[in-house]
Amino acid sequence: MSVHEILTQYGDKYLLALLTTWKLTALAFAIAFIIGVLITVMRISPIKPLRIAGEIYVQIYRNIPGAALLIVLVYALPYLNVVLSYFACVLTATALIPAAFCSEYLMSGINMIDVGQIEAARALGMTFSKIIRKVVIPQSLRSSVLPMTNLLVATMLTTALASQVPMNPTDLTGIVAHINTHAVGGITAFLISALLYCMTAVVIGQIGNLIDRKVRILR
Repeated sequence: MSVHEILTQYGDKYLLALLTTWKLTALAFAIAFIIGVLITVMRISPIKPLRIAGEIYVQIYRNIPGAALLIVLVYALPYLNVVLSYFACVLTATALIPAAFCSEYLMSGINMIDVGQIEAARALGMTFSKIIRKVVIPQSLRSSVLPMTNLLVATMLTTALASQVPMNPTDLTGIVAHINTHAVGGITAFLISALLYCMTAVVIGQIGNLIDRKVRILR
């Protein structure tokens, strides 16, 4: 099938698939960011058990394949009487793994903060939580815009896990399987999805560069 034929017959499904991919990406990244910040705070906490728990989380989820995690969520959890929808399983898998990388990027940003700033904050009588909120996290975020932009793109690509479960509507990867099941879309169907992925990644990259130029800390 040609590009025109595929878009004529499946254009509406491609649009739904694109919106589903965007939705999964936005939700997964938001959840990953929140978890990543919490894990980072745990890793720099003065409480040793929290530091250990944070490091364990990062080591586990930084090294586990997304497909393996999805299999556990979809097929293993029901044996524990925990049944999640396919959408929830995909969202969880695409959020827990990026959260570990988010924490790593934030830690890199924290390592760039001058120790003198922390000592000055302590001298002013600021508590640990206030130092984290007022000094550490804001500067870490400003130093991590580009890595976070790359993480957002990676999260978008990870949403392709949705193609492994019968979600409706499916994502940009799943729509290719749908088309090739009902027609002969061939490589053209893949190219259309790849183009939509690339266009989204380019937009994310441009926005990330603009934000970075505005908030970058000049040293």
